[in-house]
Amino acid sequence: MHLYVDVSWLLDVQEAALGSEDVSVADYSALVAAVARHKTKLPTLEAADPDVAWRAAALMHTIVRLEPLPHRNSLFAAFVAAQYMDQSGEGIDPPYGALSDLVRKIRDSRLRVPAVAEQLRAWKI
Repeated sequence: MHLYVDVSWLLDVQEAALGSEDVSVADYSALVAAVARHKTKLPTLEAADPDVAWRAAALMHTIVRLEPLPHRNSLFAAFVAAQYMDQSGEGIDPPYGALSDLVRKIRDSRLRVPAVAEQLRAWKI
């Protein structure tokens, strides 16, 4: 069974991650893109039916690259990935600062989804 999320799930995670801080979504189409991307059944020709880590990575990558919020996208993306993994029954325990480093690599070095998924898999508990 796969956990498929929707925009309202992402908004709930945003509220949990950012608390009472008023951060209105600047680009809802980026959230729609993240939802659609994580639901794909064929991410590459070599891999059909992606695993939980790939789906979490797709959500995280899309949020980091498309920046749906006016600010705090890095925190939001890290929180989404961790929540998705946890709610899918595959929690992660990254070393201190590792999620921030992963987000920075996605943003600055254009790290791709398969590499992000590999890192998330390495942190599974």
